[in-house]
Amino acid sequence: MERNTKDLQSVLDKMDLQYQGLFRWLAGQYHPSTGGFYYARSSIQDHSFNPDIESTAQALNMLIRNDLLHSMPNQMKQQIIRFFQGKQVAESGFFYDENPAMAKDEVMVNRAINYSVHSLKRMGSAPLYPLPLKAKAAPSYVNTPESYLEKWRSIDLSNSWRGCDLLATSCVYIGEMNESDREPFLKEAVSYLASIQDQETGLWGGGSLYVRISGTFKLHTFYNKFKIPMPNTKKIYQSILTCLRTEEAVDMCYIRNPIDLLSYMNMSIPTEELLEILHITTANMSKLKREDGAFSRELDHSPPAPNVAQVKKGAFYPNMPEPVYLGKGLYEGDMNASTQATLIRLQCYKLAGIDAKPIKSAEPFYSFF
Repeated sequence: MERNTKDLQSVLDKMDLQYQGLFRWLAGQYHPSTGGFYYARSSIQDHSFNPDIESTAQALNMLIRNDLLHSMPNQMKQQIIRFFQGKQVAESGFFYDENPAMAKDEVMVNRAINYSVHSLKRMGSAPLYPLPLKAKAAPSYVNTPESYLEKWRSIDLSNSWRGCDLLATSCVYIGEMNESDREPFLKEAVSYLASIQDQETGLWGGGSLYVRISGTFKLHTFYNKFKIPMPNTKKIYQSILTCLRTEEAVDMCYIRNPIDLLSYMNMSIPTEELLEILHITTANMSKLKREDGAFSRELDHSPPAPNVAQVKKGAFYPNMPEPVYLGKGLYEGDMNASTQATLIRLQCYKLAGIDAKPIKSAEPFYSFF
């Protein structure tokens, strides 16, 4: 569908103004001796914090999205490769940060495999050792399709965001399988998800609209990874519209997740509704922009332990993970929100049907060191 892009470009231009200072901040998060990136400014001076897997992968994503990987100095590239390779345990194939609490959070453990493997691949490298499935260290629930389904049925979805994250990240192991071995696992997963999807909203699990949309976003990573159509996308779209119009986005994830879902669903969105979506998104992002140049995950602070931010303080959720502290929880930018902000920008340009050039202030990144 042909669009008059003038109004759409005008909103995107306003969004682009928010990225001033972001890449100067990003350069300041790099730790040359380890090749890793810190989560926040407050993480750098406190020796209890270290560069971590997620922050480093997120920083690399920001560079790739802005066409900066090809000009990365070889010494920096080799340091980042060594950072990820050094996180892998030879015997099990897992990747772990220094913080012992990280290894106790199932979502972070599973996500670290994806982050590390994909980052190394993008750098033209690979893990040093076999991954958990080949190392025969994967969880027992991936032994059979029946045990896998039992695992999924055991996950509490009262908080859709956390529960669906557990569902989606567990797919890292079946992703290692060959296609014929994987097929029965996918069949069970697809059937189970269809049986528990809300047929009115198209969403999964419980919680506020933003929490449920965030859970649905997590599941889209499953459908997308294995090229399976997500059911009831028209109902999901209407739920997203209702949510954007009626709920407050108090977390950068609440801004990114609907936009990512819309981009994935690749639906034809009426221009007036798309303009509304872009205006709301731009306004919401502006509330999370910080003076240090980066963006914060939450309105009142950067969460010090991002792994428990999905379940808000005081809310009950079974088997809550131990906090993995990456910063001090100050009113500051953080890597998690900032990488999301760069992805939001790309997805919004895609939705508008306009080619996204790299962020202008990103170009001098390597001169900031």
